Amino acid sequence: MIPTGLLVSLRRALHADPELGLALPLTQRRVLDALGGLPLEIALGAASTSVTAVLRGRGKRPAEEGPVVLLRADMDALPVQEQTVLPYASREPGVMHACGHDLHTAMLVGAAHLLCAARDELPGDVILMFQPGEEGHDGAAVMLSEGVLEAAGAPPLAAYALHVQSVRRAGVFATRSGTVLSGTARMRVTVHGKGGHGAVPHRALDPVPPLAEMITAVHALVTRRFDAFDPVVVTVGHVSAGSHGTAIPASAFFEATVRTYSERNRVAARRLLRELVTGIAAAHGTTAEIEYDAELPVTVTDPAETAFAGDTIQQLWGAQRLAAMPHPHPASEDFSRVLAQVPGAFVFLGARPARLGRDEAQENHSPLAEFDDVVLDDGARLLAELAIRRLRAAGTAP
Repeated sequence: MIPTGLLVSLRRALHADPELGLALPLTQRRVLDALGGLPLEIALGAASTSVTAVLRGRGKRPAEEGPVVLLRADMDALPVQEQTVLPYASREPGVMHACGHDLHTAMLVGAAHLLCAARDELPGDVILMFQPGEEGHDGAAVMLSEGVLEAAGAPPLAAYALHVQSVRRAGVFATRSGTVLSGTARMRVTVHGKGGHGAVPHRALDPVPPLAEMITAVHALVTRRFDAFDPVVVTVGHVSAGSHGTAIPASAFFEATVRTYSERNRVAARRLLRELVTGIAAAHGTTAEIEYDAELPVTVTDPAETAFAGDTIQQLWGAQRLAAMPHPHPASEDFSRVLAQVPGAFVFLGARPARLGRDEAQENHSPLAEFDDVVLDDGARLLAELAIRRLRAAGTAP
């Protein structure tokens, strides 16, 4: 069982001392301490501070390899200055667990304790994937490259992850089959022209007009080249040109995020956006340098595994604890890389504090985002139950 108070104390310690990116040494140490004494095979990442723990079930037949299930939690924080007044608020300036990864980490630790207690009846093995670098550092790809899927000796037959939501009512789960989260990419376009005096623009090659045209055009592109029922979202969030009103700069740039909901449109958006900005630059006699990177694929869940997760939630807590999710969530996740190789499900869990109304609660990533510790036990239990029930189902299959 889970030691009394472990999950809350761990979550609050992680929240008070958040870390960014792929290097989370204090977080890693706290996870290892919380797993201490459990019968786990633990491996640490070489390119990051990841933790991979394998539990060997004892409920297998002699000399039987047995099925494998993977459970994942992300551990990193965001470069956000916390503005809550929580007693365990971040002590690190400009860094905050604004997306709830501290809860995810504590939940997977709790699942590890529950699974170890059930080890003698477990007809297979469980990989516990404690992942750094989800927030823009593609930590899942790093762990995949280091062999997390092979950690138990056989590939997982299913993979599951949870994500808390600060605006959904605490204790309410939600998921959907197929596309559950968008794919994402970062596009940075630099227009190169020729600098000069603002009084004689004909003697320069001004990069600002083509840049402005590009910004308008990329927003129009998504409404004219893509199906409205398979949307593409482009948002330009950073623009920079010049340093003085009377000087024509030699170059100017903008940076945008691109969100897609199908693999087809992810590929098409990359091609069409490149063609568009290149054509506009050429029409103005300038050139465009395009960086299109930080791509994450669309997060696509397996219908059977998602139905299994939904059934498990309803059997444990009743139908009232599972909300409908008719549309994908517009955020992105590098767990998509795991689900591209292993059938699985991605489940949301509401964690809005009871004292906050729906309109008062702040979204994930807000400096005022708050998450209720009351959901820690439910998250840990669901992860453990998904692993136990999936392994049992595989063990009894003909």
